[in-house]
Order: sequence, then structure tokens, then C-alpha cells
Amino acid sequence: MDLLAIVGITVAVAAILLGQVWEGGRAASLINGPALLIVGGGTFGAMMIQAPFDVFRRAMQMLPWVIAPPKGLTIDQVRKVVGWGQKARKNGLLGLEDDLDREVDPFARRALQMLVDGKEPATIRMVLEMEINTRENYDLAAAKIFESMGGYAPTIGIIGAVMGLIQVMENLSDPTRLGSGIATAFVATIYGVALANLFLLPVANKLKALVRRQSQRREMIMEGVISIADGENPRNIEMKLKSLL
Repeated sequence: MDLLAIVGITVAVAAILLGQVWEGGRAASLINGPALLIVGGGTFGAMMIQAPFDVFRRAMQMLPWVIAPPKGLTIDQVRKVVGWGQKARKNGLLGLEDDLDREVDPFARRALQMLVDGKEPATIRMVLEMEINTRENYDLAAAKIFESMGGYAPTIGIIGAVMGLIQVMENLSDPTRLGSGIATAFVATIYGVALANLFLLPVANKLKALVRRQSQRREMIMEGVISIADGENPRNIEMKLKSLL
């Protein structure tokens, strides 16, 4: 659980609401259903038009990472890979079959499988580098979906503002209906700018950072497995992998 993200969201929303109250307004004034529908629905619909289905689905799968990010490279993972090297040095590569059966990470399983199968280090590097680059590019494309939404939201907020002003102009003869149109106009603009700058763009940047952290973890596994295949001393492997931390 990423407490910093939760605190950040809370602080951002609280700052806007408290600022509104401090200026003498009511927090409830910022709640406007039509404006929310225009900005939220329009931004989400624009993203669906832009994104291929598989990228859209991956973006939705990655969204929970903001609160519950996947583990990046840790010293425990380095020690696990070094342990593979120690076991391989003592029992041979076939001695890693038990670790292969217990491994839950798909990337690590593929790396261990090639190691147990006796693949050449150059072959292992080629296959794993291709997988790392493909996965990183795919996940970055999914993260950029939120970045694109951050560009759409303010513009759609302006559309909502214009729609509210149209309602105002159509009801100039009825003063009782002017308030709702003006409220929609201004609140839609706030929603668009706030949604982009307080949520969508920060989410996109955080997901891109997490994607790169996952690539770093996979690169560590790749370098460790290749070093084991080359028959390097486990102490040298440990020093090499710790340098990636």
C-alpha cells in the first residue's frame, strides 16, 4: 500500500475544498452533476476512441498500481538470485529445478527454465532483452493513456463551460434558471483542470516510473541468470547485482 499516494490525493482534494470554504463559499457549490458528466464522460470517451482495446485494458489493469504498486528491485530479490548461483555452483544447473517449480514470477520462471535447459548466455540475453523491451513499451503505452486524458480533460472542461453559457443565453428572460447554467460553466472548467493536474497527469507519471522500476527488476534477474550460465562466482554475482540497487 502506497501511503504517500493516499495522502497526496487527500491533501489535493482537501486543499481545494478548504480553500473554497476559506473564501466564504460552500464546498457543496463545487458539486455539479451535469459538469461532472460532461468532463468525466467526455474525457473517458475520448480515451476509448484513442486507445486500442488491449492497451485500454492494460491501462485499467495498471491503475491500481497508484495505491498498491508492484514490488520493484529489492535486496531480497538480489539475494534470491545469488542463492540460485550458489545452488547451481554446488549442485549444477539441474539443481535449480526445485526453484523453478516454486517460482511464481513468469519472467523469472522463463529465465530459470532457459538456464536449466542449458541455453547459451547469448541466447538467454537475446530472448530476455526482447521480452523486457516489449513489456516496457507496452506498459508505457498504457501509462500514456492517462497522460493523453490529462490533455483532453481541460479542453472538455471548456466545452462544458460553453454549454453552460449557452444555457444562460437561452434563459435570459428567466432569471431563476440562470444560476444553474453559470454554475455548470464555471464548475466544468474547474473539473477539467483539476482532473488533469491533480489526478490524470500524476497517475501517468507514476505509472511510467513504476514501469521502469519493473524493467530494472527484470534486468537484474536477466543479468543474474546470465552470470550463472557463465559460471561466475556467486560473490561476484552478488556484487554486480547490488550495484543495480
